[in-house]
Amino acid sequence: MTQSGERLRRATGAAVDPGFPALKERVIARTGHNYYEDKDDLLYDRLHKRMRVRAVADCAAYLALLDGPGGRDEWATLEAEITIGETFFFRYAEQFAALRTTILPGLIEARAPSRNLRIWSAGCSTGAEPYSIAILLRDLLGDALAEWSVTILGTDLSAAALATARTAEYGPWALRTLDTEERARWFRRTPARPGLPHGGYALRPAFRRMVRFERQNLLSLIDGSERNPGTFDLILCRNVLIYFSPDHVNRIVRALAERLNPEGWLLIGHAEPNPAFAQWLRPVALPGTVAYRPADTPGGAPPPLLLPAMPAAVPLPLAPPQTVLPAKTAPVAVPIPAAPAADHPLSPGDLLAEIRVLADAGETARAWRRLHEEIDAYATNPVLRYYEGLLALDLGREREAERALRGALFLDRGFIMAHFQLGLLFARVRRRDEATRALDNALRLAQGLPAETILPEGDGVSAARLADSARRALAEIAGSGP
Repeated sequence: MTQSGERLRRATGAAVDPGFPALKERVIARTGHNYYEDKDDLLYDRLHKRMRVRAVADCAAYLALLDGPGGRDEWATLEAEITIGETFFFRYAEQFAALRTTILPGLIEARAPSRNLRIWSAGCSTGAEPYSIAILLRDLLGDALAEWSVTILGTDLSAAALATARTAEYGPWALRTLDTEERARWFRRTPARPGLPHGGYALRPAFRRMVRFERQNLLSLIDGSERNPGTFDLILCRNVLIYFSPDHVNRIVRALAERLNPEGWLLIGHAEPNPAFAQWLRPVALPGTVAYRPADTPGGAPPPLLLPAMPAAVPLPLAPPQTVLPAKTAPVAVPIPAAPAADHPLSPGDLLAEIRVLADAGETARAWRRLHEEIDAYATNPVLRYYEGLLALDLGREREAERALRGALFLDRGFIMAHFQLGLLFARVRRRDEATRALDNALRLAQGLPAETILPEGDGVSAARLADSARRALAEIAGSGP
């Protein structure tokens, strides 16, 4: 299909199929995903993918299939398809900083007499969130972890996402905020296989066995069908509530509050707080984020800090500002931006959102193709060039990743994350001098910002954390020898 034909199908499919409204109504009623109430084209795109796979002609035929023999399995597949599972390790650095320095240390102190901790990651997608919690707890408790009973439960509506979570093997996209040292400590490289043609990263067993997974729709909290009764010391329900209607959100949050242990904690997405939650929860302001505790939790001083042992950041002298230059061998041309196309149907933000949805669902190759259908119209957009580079890295296309990241820096020389990712790329292919220059640039720029500044396109990474990661990467390069 031509690009213009694909755009036309995406723009008109929902409008011209007379069976779409009934199918949409059933999907929203079953899943609670009011997110799609005003996103017909996005929902139709997802439905159309399943209709092609099942070789049905239209929405009415697909709804008949869902209602017929085998419909239960198809519903499970469709629910996985329409659930946008954006996930990566240590997503939202501010919240993980709060978990590391305040929430988990306080819970460890409070539960020390019983040595029992119960944690629930609701809407965990492919498992990066509960596994990130497992990594933090092992860092915080150290050898004492063996003396504790720790339950970390991950639940999600998508059976496919949970299958990936149980496998605990990821591509570079899910690890994009981690530096080389963190990847080596927490993961091992795996060989190429279907779905990961250039290999992946398998979570080490010490972390993997700390988490168990179950399938659950959060609507079960309010319709009486919940299969996971019990209470928890920490519940994470981040970027899940956006799918539901306001009434469902309030009822779900009330149910979550009822499942918190005394002095427990609830974390939700940055865009999801609501003053109505004060009926059941007390908001607690923490640096860069807001957390919730049961309404009857007394206030007072925050819990004492308990920091895990982390590798020391080795301060290095800064190189003077330099432009990252291409290698003397095998040079890569930087694309010269063309004028953007006029009257383009997608904004850069809409295109980026679509690309991230595909990549976060594990469809990196499809995201790459989709971006390349449109990228020429946004040749002067450094953010899209940056994501072109990240997708290329995930697909093992190092030269194309280098060209895209250089293109992003050509357009924005102060793009810290592009300097950093380019430095990591050079380090992986043993181009030490270029890696040092790119990482020095990232470090210098990050140190010029307030420590708590959240970096553009850093997925919550602060300037301070990026600087520490750049120092560790530089120290590794310096110690690796010629």
